Amino acid sequence: MHRSKLSLKSLELFRETARCGQIRTVAREAGLSVSTVSHHLSQLEEALGVALLDHARRPMALTAEGAAFLEYVDDALDILRKAESAALTGRLSDVRNLRLALIEDFDSSVAPDLARLLARDMTSCRFVHLTRPSHDILALLHSRKIDIGIATRPQSPPDGMTEWPVLRDPYVLAMPAGASAAPADMLSSQSDLPFLRYSDDQLIGKQISAHLRRQRIDLPHRFQFESNQSLMGMIADGTGWAITTPTNYLRARRFRDRVKIAPLPGREFARYISVFARADFDPMTTQIVRNHMRSLISDSVVTPAVDKMPWLIGKMLVPEHASFTSEP
Repeated sequence: MHRSKLSLKSLELFRETARCGQIRTVAREAGLSVSTVSHHLSQLEEALGVALLDHARRPMALTAEGAAFLEYVDDALDILRKAESAALTGRLSDVRNLRLALIEDFDSSVAPDLARLLARDMTSCRFVHLTRPSHDILALLHSRKIDIGIATRPQSPPDGMTEWPVLRDPYVLAMPAGASAAPADMLSSQSDLPFLRYSDDQLIGKQISAHLRRQRIDLPHRFQFESNQSLMGMIADGTGWAITTPTNYLRARRFRDRVKIAPLPGREFARYISVFARADFDPMTTQIVRNHMRSLISDSVVTPAVDKMPWLIGKMLVPEHASFTSEP
């Protein structure tokens, strides 16, 4: 029997490095050291006997051999993910109950497909499927009113839960499509347009406010919104600008042609959306939800975003790092 010298981890790290060109970024997202990622890539190239990446370029670029190899790696990893899901699905028909809550950001893009896939996999299951803001989802998990939640990661890991990150969603600047002011001018209050805030009752609002404090940026508190659609509508009408994420921009379908987004000046930061489950909940069920979420987010959220805005490559992605469990 032929035994491959290629490790699954090396293939996964190669694919992520090929996509963003930065070993440091891949290491951070994978929860590994830079030297560990470099070692995996070196082992892969040594096993194949060819250079897959041009290490002298910044960001690194694929060699001709690397580009050809990547096509097969993508196919192989997708097949393995589907095989894993199929193996788990065969055991899911016995699941009887699942209480699931999903962040509002995915209400139209991911939630319907997730519900359809779970109904197909769990033929004997009774579902409770909720849509809530992230802070409500974490509270429902804490009170044991739901089993699994997909929500924004809070500043401090919630007690007694296991987390699997499924989306890195970078913060960006959103402004009217016809705005002439530069993003840096808006952050420094050089623009006539007012700053539109997400409510500080929401995790997204808390994260943005914390970032502005860290950067010593003081912007007026005249407008606060709980509704992403209302905030995007104001921007589309030319009456303000905001700090948001590509996911929230994509949600606002009716306003997208009148809103443009740009990289946020200064230090980059992002929110992470994760699958959370109680530490004592069935890991098999949680894993199939996580697998479906990773696939759906990649296809329905990340790919459309980076296709439309290539500068998001390596910034908006489905992370590869492992789960962690906080202590109660």
